[in-house]
Amino acid sequence: MAAVDADISEDDEQETSAPEKKKRLAGKVIVLYVVLPALLLIGAGAGVYMSGILGGGESDEAVAEVKVDPVFYDLPDFLVNLSGPPPQHYLKLRVALQVKSKEAVPQLEMLMPRVLDGFQTFLRELRPEDLEGSRGMLYLKEELLRRLNLATQEPIVTDVLFKEIIVQ
Repeated sequence: MAAVDADISEDDEQETSAPEKKKRLAGKVIVLYVVLPALLLIGAGAGVYMSGILGGGESDEAVAEVKVDPVFYDLPDFLVNLSGPPPQHYLKLRVALQVKSKEAVPQLEMLMPRVLDGFQTFLRELRPEDLEGSRGMLYLKEELLRRLNLATQEPIVTDVLFKEIIVQ
């Protein structure tokens, strides 16, 4: 009888382990066929969105600004004698101004006597040594732009462009 009891207890263990095996198998099936594909689809969708193929690239296009053509205003030629010991040196200068917009040109023309006066007084104080090399040209450009902004009292000129510079 002991052998029969042993067989019955083994059958009971097999019956109790079969539902546990089914539960484990069902859990693996759910993970394998439901959760894993769902995660893959979510990851692929996020990757496509971030790469800009779908929807992600629209914000970059909306932020892009419209470039407007630059507006240039030519100043009359300047011919000034430079300060310093003899021999006398002269500076001939042709300048163009880059203006923010076409609407600012009439305002600049209205203030042109003040601008020309500021330029003339500054240029007459220069010495030939002040205009040597790229450092001298950069100094000249920055100082002319500073005087322009002082004369107009609001920055309507964005850059000073040299067309011709002759020191003689």
